[in-house]
This record gives sequence, structure tokens and C-alpha cells, in this order.
Amino acid sequence: MNTLTRVALAESIYSAVGLSRNESADLLESALDRIRRSLAVGETVKITGFGTFSVRQKGRRIGRNPKTGIEVPILPRRVLTFRPSHILRDAVDAGTAPTKPHAS
Repeated sequence: MNTLTRVALAESIYSAVGLSRNESADLLESALDRIRRSLAVGETVKITGFGTFSVRQKGRRIGRNPKTGIEVPILPRRVLTFRPSHILRDAVDAGTAPTKPHAS
């Protein structure tokens, strides 16, 4: 199984857009930073055709240590959730990449 990395994404931007490699890497970092900052303040990030990232608040609850069976309090926390778009879901199910029209 392969992993898509920042370097590979920046290289894809470089190939598709024609920016320099440094400009492509800066563009990627800028986009990721904007997403990160939005989520940190509780905003929802929706990327059409890909999915929606959101932050959800989980309340205090009681959990159980699986080894000992002792009940343990779990403190309230914020968790990141991702809901894929139907386009992404269908593409993953079909094992293909979603296609986009190319400008001529």
C-alpha cells in the first residue's frame, strides 16, 4: 500500500500548474495551514467533491480499562471528524479516481 505524502502532492501541483517546485510546496503548505487554522477555531471545512472536516465536542463519560475492567473517567474533548462526499465515496468504492473536465 502506498502513502500519498506532502512531497508527492507538491510535485503534482508543480506538474499540473507550472509553478516552481518551491512555489508549489509553499502553495500546498499555505492551503494545509488555512485548513488547520480553521479547524482549530471550530470552523467546518468543506471541500466540494472531496468531503467535510468538522470538529465535534465529546462530553465527559465513563470508560473501562479493557485489561482490568476498572471504570475510568474520560474527560471532555474535541475530536476531528471527516465525512466524505458521495463523489469520493463512489470513486473509492469503484477503485477509480474521480475525473474532472480538462480545459482545452
